[in-house]
Amino acid sequence: MAYQYSKGWYIQELKNMGIYYHPTEKRKLENYKTFVVRNLYFEKRAKSN
Repeated sequence: MAYQYSKGWYIQELKNMGIYYHPTEKRKLENYKTFVVRNLYFEKRAKSN
């Protein structure tokens, strides 16, 4: 279990949404810094609402 709003938490939430790779660069999410993963999470969450 990752701490809420940590990098691991964002990655876990994105994987629950079915996103395992970065949409444009096609690399695993674990390779990116926290701010990139966080921005991707908020972008995907806004589109789903």
